[in-house]
Amino acid sequence: MVPCPCCGGKLVVIGSRQRKVAGEDGQRRLLVIRRLRCSQCRKIHHELPDCIIPYKRYESECIEHVVSKSQEPSVAGAEDATLRRWKRWFREQAVYLLGCLASIAIRFHQNPAKKLSVPSQSAHHPFGHYVGDAPGWLARVVRPGSAVDSSGSLSSEVRFSEKK
Repeated sequence: MVPCPCCGGKLVVIGSRQRKVAGEDGQRRLLVIRRLRCSQCRKIHHELPDCIIPYKRYESECIEHVVSKSQEPSVAGAEDATLRRWKRWFREQAVYLLGCLASIAIRFHQNPAKKLSVPSQSAHHPFGHYVGDAPGWLARVVRPGSAVDSSGSLSSEVRFSEKK
């Protein structure tokens, strides 16, 4: 049972909704996303699987490939403007996401990553200390609020997206 990300209350399943997500080949899949309501604050949340980055229409694997390998041609079935938007989005969010991960590390008495003395060779390099560089690193980075397991180690769990 995962608590409400806003108040820590109990989440109750109130239904589901469909969500389309595109893969690297451009094919769209239809996912069924559970809708949950907090019994205390009454906010509605959507349970997102690791293959989805909140507010993005492509699988996290596609976006990860694009933002981590800026020199290689992309295999994502998206237009060039979309690929540029993903790169810009990641550059804009990187400082915030690193701050979230450092905060979690400090909270659980782990050493946050030190600032690099040389410029990073890749977009995802600074995140490696927190989430590793194995495939799926972006899905682990965008879920910092639930990236800590019960032992206090950083891990990948389910992220909830608050309904707007």
